[in-house]
Amino acid sequence: MTMTMNTTATGEALRRALDGPFHEIKQRWRNEVDGADVVRDPALSMEEARDWTLERVKDLAARHLVTAGFPAAQGGSGTAAESCAHFEMAALGDLSVTIKSGVQHGLFGGAIVNLGTTYHHETFLPDAITVKLPGAFAMTELGHGSDVQSLETTITYLPETDELEVNSPTSTATKAYLGNAGRDGRMAAVFGQLYVDGEHHGVHVVLVAIRDEDGNDLPGVTTGDQGHKGGLLGVDNGTLSFDHVRVPRLMLLDRYGGIDADGEYHSPISSKNARFFTMLGTLVRGRICVGGGAASATRKALTIAVNYADRRRQFRQPGLGEEILLLDYRTHQRRLLPNVARAYAYGFAQTELALQLQRVTDAAGADPQASRELETRAAGMKALQTRWANDTIQECREACGGAGYMSDNGLTLLRQDADVFATFEGDNTVLLQLVAKALLLDYKASWGDMDMRGTAQKTARLIGSAVMERTTARSVIERLIASADRKPEADRLSARGWHVQMFEFREQHTIEGLARRMRTAAKAEDSFEAINACQPHMLEAAKAHIDRIVLEAFIGGIEQCDDDYIKALLVKVCDLYALATIEANRAWFLEHEVFDPKRSKAITAAVDELCADLRGKSRELVEGLGVPEGWLTHARAAIPPLIG
Repeated sequence: MTMTMNTTATGEALRRALDGPFHEIKQRWRNEVDGADVVRDPALSMEEARDWTLERVKDLAARHLVTAGFPAAQGGSGTAAESCAHFEMAALGDLSVTIKSGVQHGLFGGAIVNLGTTYHHETFLPDAITVKLPGAFAMTELGHGSDVQSLETTITYLPETDELEVNSPTSTATKAYLGNAGRDGRMAAVFGQLYVDGEHHGVHVVLVAIRDEDGNDLPGVTTGDQGHKGGLLGVDNGTLSFDHVRVPRLMLLDRYGGIDADGEYHSPISSKNARFFTMLGTLVRGRICVGGGAASATRKALTIAVNYADRRRQFRQPGLGEEILLLDYRTHQRRLLPNVARAYAYGFAQTELALQLQRVTDAAGADPQASRELETRAAGMKALQTRWANDTIQECREACGGAGYMSDNGLTLLRQDADVFATFEGDNTVLLQLVAKALLLDYKASWGDMDMRGTAQKTARLIGSAVMERTTARSVIERLIASADRKPEADRLSARGWHVQMFEFREQHTIEGLARRMRTAAKAEDSFEAINACQPHMLEAAKAHIDRIVLEAFIGGIEQCDDDYIKALLVKVCDLYALATIEANRAWFLEHEVFDPKRSKAITAAVDELCADLRGKSRELVEGLGVPEGWLTHARAAIPPLIG
């Protein structure tokens, strides 16, 4: 679908506000990266898509557009937070490029940076950054997806040769779904159980060469190409298995545990469980990026769908000859504009999450509680944004009718490629349970054993004020709540403080109810079954928590805007986000008698009015989402003239 509009001043100002501290980075992409650099022809075959994607990633790396987060000495060009911003921009172009780079730089390179030491950095990072050394991240196994602690692959130290032997003892130990493993990878960061002198030290990571320069499997390594997938055709997902493959001892990434020259194991963290969670915690950036990438893809879909609806006419207005624009219909406004509001809300929350990542990175492990809080928020945001992405991209496709089904429109490719975001970097259901556990438990108490019975037994101590710890806008929000409390009942619907109170009440009540259920379940004769029955409640508690976090981030983003006109416009967008979210959960509010049916109907009417009000700014609002105009034109012929 070809767009030929110039960005308005309002659209540009909204874009700057949403970009926040990353505006300079994101604007560089818009200024320097052409659509041909990042927009894939949907007609490419799988092999053509793989070739194109690999070349694009190498090109972007050479231009230092995907190399943030690495040490400058090895060729890095920015902070961890900035790497998230780069990932989001790549996702506005092509998700295969985004994920290929994410595997290469975020996962493979990230494992070397975060789990390795100086030797690994100096030896492997320069070629990993330039993609001269394509690498895979070999964590997932066929038999153990989300359960990383139970991986079957073994890494055994052989003192007689000072080597490590990597082995896949069973067929279920085969590593699977690994990007770069199907065709391009030359090395893999392999997760496995480390044994030294017969003693088990838990999950560690070792670098293993898997192919020679001609692409042939190295001795003892069996690679497999998983072939055609439901999306991300440019990414060569594959399998890896190992038959007693030996590598030098120095290939063990030993920041948190290693083997010295005398063959003795040592670690700065004595507990295996604590060491495991610390290692995984350093890889949280990938989860943050996946959530942000899914949101970027959705921004692109909304930009396409809203601009289409603002040009496509359907049926004549009674008594007049002019046909009606799709976006003038209330039902069409309803399906798109609340999602535009969510795009802004999630954008501000994603920025805050990236800044939180940077603070934790800079602390270098000095604040374990902050690290756990980051992991919890990253898990929740990833689940929320990727679920929203799948639902909303489909809505955008349908909102464009038959034109939306044409590959050149771009929506079908987005829909295919974003699908898997709901399950990789953590299945969303599992991630929401992780969030719920963190809300129930004191962070320090939950550092180690986290089985279901142990979780239930520890729920006696809620984390209280830590659960309700506010985002960076805490002082502003307290003022808004106080202001709302002074308003007459009839005016409270439009008060931001009332919105916050509704979000907070849902969060607190859901968590407290879950805690009571879990305490009771722990005492049941069949405690597993009783606790298992609580899982749907856990998901709702996690969603309520993240919804509140997002609203507060939106409020903080508005507060930081120094343009009064743009701030006023963002206030309306935030109103739409807040009220649409309350409306979506009104059954819960009614069941708990938080408000009555009359108030429920008033909320629906208010959402309708906001959609009608913001309809006149729809073009500027989608411009503010930040998709470069040239990235909305596909390589082949555009959609037929019915939209022109």
